[in-house]
Amino acid sequence: MNVDAVSVVFREVLEVPEISADSDFFVMGGDSLLATRVLSAIARASGVELEFDDLLDAPTPGALAAKVRGMA
Repeated sequence: MNVDAVSVVFREVLEVPEISADSDFFVMGGDSLLATRVLSAIARASGVELEFDDLLDAPTPGALAAKVRGMA
């Protein structure tokens, strides 16, 4: 899963029109409930099951995409 795909997920879940590779999910208004939606969408799209701690460790599209690629 690439950065653009993760950015689309963030944009849809957060309902924010502009997300960059460095946009922090939690700074942009994300919370634990929205995080589950992000993790589910990534799992559906990539087949990679991430945990909440993965999003805490990699809260930006760029970092999260790298984590997904590393686990695929």
